[in-house]
Amino acid sequence: MQSERQFAQATQEFKHLTDIVHAQPSLARESATKLVQGMLEGILNEEESAIRLLSEKAGEKTALHSVNVTLISLLLGKVLELSKEDMLELGIGALLHDVGKMELPDRLRWLDEQSSPAERQLYQSHVAHGVNIARKLQLSPNASLLIAQHHEFADGSGYPGHISGEKMTVLSRIISLVNRFDNLCNPSNVAHAITPHEALSQLFTKSKSQSDTQTLTAFIKMMGIYPPGSVVQLSDERYALVVSVNSARPIKPKVIIHDPAIPREDALVINLEHETQIGIRRSLKPVQLPKAAYDYLSPRKRLCYFFERATDPLSLASHMKGPLP
Repeated sequence: MQSERQFAQATQEFKHLTDIVHAQPSLARESATKLVQGMLEGILNEEESAIRLLSEKAGEKTALHSVNVTLISLLLGKVLELSKEDMLELGIGALLHDVGKMELPDRLRWLDEQSSPAERQLYQSHVAHGVNIARKLQLSPNASLLIAQHHEFADGSGYPGHISGEKMTVLSRIISLVNRFDNLCNPSNVAHAITPHEALSQLFTKSKSQSDTQTLTAFIKMMGIYPPGSVVQLSDERYALVVSVNSARPIKPKVIIHDPAIPREDALVINLEHETQIGIRRSLKPVQLPKAAYDYLSPRKRLCYFFERATDPLSLASHMKGPLP
């Protein structure tokens, strides 16, 4: 599938540019700019973009987070009607937001519940390292500021500056929110991962004060109530996995349906936008699925996202058959 090939290529290019950050900073900057321009061209050329779930095998693992954050940030930037210049700055800052982690030992590049206060302090130093690398890369002031502010929150509870929302740039508010969403769905320990539906709920309830209202509202509208990767039960009691959401019609996503009568490789994909009799009844945690449905739908342990055309010739049909994404 084209979107999976594009995602895999993006992660490979990202991995290469991080490998040459210190030895060839100007080439690394050019590579980052070119990579973001390519994503931007695809996103801006589509009148309506849908967010699509990819397979866990798409792309290079260590680059998944950075590419996820970049793609979702750019899609959100489009929804917020940012200028093309701001979108480019947003993409470069998002792509390199965690570049400072290169300076940390491998074991400190992710936090978990067992991390000590000293380890947390060292982890947080990746922001300062990132700003230093941004200076070496000669990034623009706006892109550098995104790296400096990607862990700041609207209520001032973030780090390292503990600045509040009005002191954060519009672009920083986007990356801060998208970064938190992806870390909830794709934590270092997959056992602690929560579904995209749960992540959105948490951002809107427990963590609501950490985001400015306009950015959070636009993000939830774009991702839909049931973002790609969510496990749901339909109104006809069947189980399904959400694979694609059109932000223009977020409550009517495309889903893969568990149907024991159909081989998994030919699984039914339905666009709920064209269904009048079927809707989503509730969201589930993967562990709530019956074993047969779990094995059939294979909920992702790692979520990868890309964009696709929101309206394609196939989507005009109510039912489509094809391999699972």
